[in-house]
Amino acid sequence: TPAGCRMRTLAWLGITSLCLGAAWAVPAKEERGKAEKPKADLALYENLDLDNYDLTLDSYGEILDLSNYEELYDYGDLGPKIEVGTLAPRPKNPAALPKLGTTAQTPKLPPPTTASPVHLAPPWAASAPPALPSCRLCLCIGTSVYCDDANLEHIPPLPPETTYLYARFNRIGTIRASDFTGLKKLKRIDLTSNFISWADVDAFRLLPSLQELILPENRLTALPELPRSIVRLDARLNRIPSTGLQPEAFRELKELQFLHLSDNQLDYIPAPLPQSLRSLHLQNNNIQTMHEDTFCDSQDHSQIRRALEDIRLDGNPINLSLFPNAYFCLPRLPTGRFF
Repeated sequence: TPAGCRMRTLAWLGITSLCLGAAWAVPAKEERGKAEKPKADLALYENLDLDNYDLTLDSYGEILDLSNYEELYDYGDLGPKIEVGTLAPRPKNPAALPKLGTTAQTPKLPPPTTASPVHLAPPWAASAPPALPSCRLCLCIGTSVYCDDANLEHIPPLPPETTYLYARFNRIGTIRASDFTGLKKLKRIDLTSNFISWADVDAFRLLPSLQELILPENRLTALPELPRSIVRLDARLNRIPSTGLQPEAFRELKELQFLHLSDNQLDYIPAPLPQSLRSLHLQNNNIQTMHEDTFCDSQDHSQIRRALEDIRLDGNPINLSLFPNAYFCLPRLPTGRFF
C-alpha cells in the first residue's frame, strides 16, 4: 500500500542519518581532543613570567619539564623516511639526465699487460742526466728524500734539488766527499743509526746551505770539517775521542746553536765555543778538568753569555765545584757533579 511504502522509506532514511552522524562524530571528537590537549599543556606555563626570567643552569628545570617533553612535541610524522638502496638525487641540470629507453655503455678497459708499472718522474727528472738520481731506492716527496730502513750500504745518488735527506737505520759505513757534490740546497742530513766509521774531511764542508747534521748511533772516531752555515750538530753515541776533533773545530761556526756530543770518548770540553751556542751536551764522556776560559773570558768579568743556558756535563768524572770562576758569565750553572 502507499502508506507502507512511505513507512519503509522513512525507516531507511533514519538508518542512513544515524550512520552518517556516527561517521562525522568520530573526526569531530578527534579534532576536539587535539584542540583541547595544547590548552591543557599550555596551562603548565600560564604562571611563568618569561619576560623577567633569568635562565641559568639552576632554573633550567623550572622552564622545561623534560618529563613531559615527548607529550608536548610529537615528531612521529616529521621523521624522514629513508629507504636503503635509494638512488642518488637527480641532477639540477635536466640536460644531464639520461634519455629514457637508452642504456649506458660500459667503458672498454684495455687488456691486461705484463709490463712493469709506470713510475711518474719527479719535476727535476726532465733536466737531470739519465745516469743521475731516479729515487728507485728511496721515496721522494717534493725536495725531501726518505731512505729510512732501505738496507743501504752507501749514500744513494740524490736529486740536485734535494733539501732534506733521511737515511736512518741502514748499513752505511762511509761518507765520501762525492756523495753530496752539487747539492747546494741541502739543509738537513739525518744518518741516525748506521755503521758509519769514516767520513771524508770535505764530506760536508762544501755544502753551503747545510744547517743540521744528525749522526747519532754510529761508529765515528773523527769528526769531519763542518760548513759555517751549520746550526745543529748531533753526533751522540759514537766513539769520538778529543783527538778526533780538529783544533778549535767550532770557533768559526758563528751560526752553531746546538752541539750534542754526549756518549763519546772526549777528554776535555772542545773550546773555544762560539757565542751563538745555546745548548752543549757532553754528558757520559771522560772529561776530568776544564780551563777557566772554557765558557767565560776570565779577563772580562762584565761578560754575560745569555744564550748558553743548557750545559750538560753529568756522567763525567769532573768535579764542577773545583772551577767556580768558570761560570760567572752563564745564566745558570752546568748540570753535573758538584761534590
